[in-house]
Amino acid sequence: MQLPPKVTDRAFERLAEIGAGSQGQALRVAVEGGGCSGFQYEIKLDAPSQDDLVLEGHGEKVVVDAVSLPFLANAVVDFTEELIGARFVIENPNATSSCGCGTSFSM
Repeated sequence: MQLPPKVTDRAFERLAEIGAGSQGQALRVAVEGGGCSGFQYEIKLDAPSQDDLVLEGHGEKVVVDAVSLPFLANAVVDFTEELIGARFVIENPNATSSCGCGTSFSM
């Protein structure tokens, strides 16, 4: 059974820090064709749409469109702070390989 993606507390807390919800914005996680490995993630602030799956926590929202949802089943949306910078990341068990940039993957 495919489960929707999970969002970590850290990711919701970061959205709260930047005030996304108070501006009517959600973190959109989408999958598009392209990138070095066949698919790539698009992660941006966006207004929720009617057909989005909405994941809520800490008063914030993460949204996934219906087309991207199957590619993100059982994935984890997290926020990480590393030497190269702070960013939202996707841990995706469906990806058979990914590239070094962390935004591109294949299935």
